[in-house]
Amino acid sequence: MSDVRTPERASARLDLRGHLPVLDGVRGLAILMVLVFHFVGNTLATNWVEGAIIGVTNYGSYGVELFFVLSGFLITGILYDARNKPHYFRDFYMRRLLRIFPLYYGVLALVFFVAPLIPLLRGPTLNYLVDRQAWAWLYAVNIYIAQAGDWSFSYLDHFWSLAIEEHFYLFWPLVVFLLARRPRVLIAVSLATALGALLARLIGSLMGLGWLTTYVLTPFRLDGLALGAFLTMMARQPNGVERLVRALPWVVTIAGGLLAVSFVWTRLVSHHGLELVLPVRASLILMLLACLLVWVLIAPAQSVTSRVFRSRALVFLGTYSYGLYVYHHFISYYLSNNRTELDLARWLGSHGAAVVLQATLGASVSLAIAYLSYELFEKRFLRLKRRFKTAEDLPPDSSRLAAVSFLERRPPVQGTELATTPAFNAAADGFNRSSDGHHNVN
Repeated sequence: MSDVRTPERASARLDLRGHLPVLDGVRGLAILMVLVFHFVGNTLATNWVEGAIIGVTNYGSYGVELFFVLSGFLITGILYDARNKPHYFRDFYMRRLLRIFPLYYGVLALVFFVAPLIPLLRGPTLNYLVDRQAWAWLYAVNIYIAQAGDWSFSYLDHFWSLAIEEHFYLFWPLVVFLLARRPRVLIAVSLATALGALLARLIGSLMGLGWLTTYVLTPFRLDGLALGAFLTMMARQPNGVERLVRALPWVVTIAGGLLAVSFVWTRLVSHHGLELVLPVRASLILMLLACLLVWVLIAPAQSVTSRVFRSRALVFLGTYSYGLYVYHHFISYYLSNNRTELDLARWLGSHGAAVVLQATLGASVSLAIAYLSYELFEKRFLRLKRRFKTAEDLPPDSSRLAAVSFLERRPPVQGTELATTPAFNAAADGFNRSSDGHHNVN
């Protein structure tokens, strides 16, 4: 973190409008974590080594939390930058609709209308879903799961997080619209929302609500989205970037230290008090994921961090992350539910090799389907987004010029370099990459 020095008097801002490839890399990391979790973390361990590996890969579930933080960051930024534009609500919701609905409802149509016509796919599991399909059509899978107290929506269980994001889209644009002229209030509301979600989980846990209820219901899960909103608003305020940079090592140290203490306590000291420890632990991990997002944004262009998150592999995964998220669970659920790795292990003679092969093939097939879906189906709708311009649609060249001209006209303060650091140059470089502008993190 010593790569970035903060000026004492200069007021620098990152121009975050336009497309930043490094954020595709963050999105790529998030979906990679989810893939590892579902394709590896849900397998059976046959020895202590596999048990340890599966235990670690189970933390891939926090890829969803990273999606939430990134979504709050991007969506709030888009809304705030469009605050003075005509058709604020229409443009935002039409662009969200064109990005999200075609794939979401297209998959539901396949599951509920096409799959029942195929004899091979018929059975109790599909019948169960068809009988309860209204929950999926209404973006209420998370509510059904909470009500059932179990992961009871089989192939569509993972739609719980899409429901939370959609609920967020229903009210957050209005919040930003009402508070955009008072950014400090909006920052405070974002922090209060994040704290409120943590307190809601704590109170719910103490009241005896099941873990799954506080995991999937929207009011309990707004902290990641709200933290992302806080970061993007801070980055857009005078001296906001410098404040984030100064706070970064302190937040990482404190949150990381408390997280380590929580693990030591639950593993070595006592299993009592988990109803308090687990909700706090989840928030600490969210804070560290938010810090990761900040660090990625300010990392010098030639740093290892920037190179990793700009790598072709992560950017490629990030580009197709929405489809990957939607499609992969159909494959991973079938594999884990039927324990196919055990049959494969008997053929290969090694359970570990079977898990690796199955995960590789499952993820590869998921990626192939997501790629074809995006290129042949989703893009047709994404082209229509051009009719509903928002702040994210600044021409790449002009937004690069805006960033460069800002840097040029603000002389550095003696002894400081933030106004012309590689972090800012990297941000400017990212603006000359065109994008379809989709920001749905899932």
